[in-house]
Amino acid sequence: MGPDHDRRADAQRGRLDPSLEGRSLTLVVVDASFVLEACLEEVGFAVLEGHEAVAPTVMWSEVLSSLHEAVYRREISTRLAELARPRLWTAPVRPALIGEHGEAAWRVAEELGWAKTYDAEYVALARALDAPLVTLDRRLQRGAAGVARVIGPDALSAR
Repeated sequence: MGPDHDRRADAQRGRLDPSLEGRSLTLVVVDASFVLEACLEEVGFAVLEGHEAVAPTVMWSEVLSSLHEAVYRREISTRLAELARPRLWTAPVRPALIGEHGEAAWRVAEELGWAKTYDAEYVALARALDAPLVTLDRRLQRGAAGVARVIGPDALSAR
C-alpha cells in the first residue's frame, strides 16, 4: 500500500506472505481487516480482479465500526474516512447470509476456543465454500490455520 498522509501506521496490520503459486483462485472469502485496508486505498480492491469475493454480512458492520474507531483515535483523518465509506458500500464483495453458517460458526468458535463468533463466521464460510480466507489479521491466520486455508492479499496476485 502506498503512502497516505491521512493515516498513521498501525502495528497490528500487516501483510501475510503465504503463496498459492500455481493455483487458480476464483472464489475467496474476505474478512474485515482486508476490506478495511482496501477501502483506505483508491484502488484497494484491484487485487480481487479475477476473483469472486464473498463475506458474511457482519463484515460491513465491522469495517464501518473500525473506520469510525480509527477516526476517533486519530489514526486516520475524517477526510480519508469520508473517501473510504463509499468504497465499502460499493466493494466488489457479495454478502453471504449467515443462515446455516451460524451454527457452523458456533462450532468453529468452540473448536478453536474462541469466546466470540465474529472471526468464526469467516472461517465457517471459507470451510463451507472450500475457499481461501483472505485476511491481514495475523492472529486470525494463526488461529484458523489448522481448520481453513488462510492467505494474505499478496497471495491473490502471486499467480
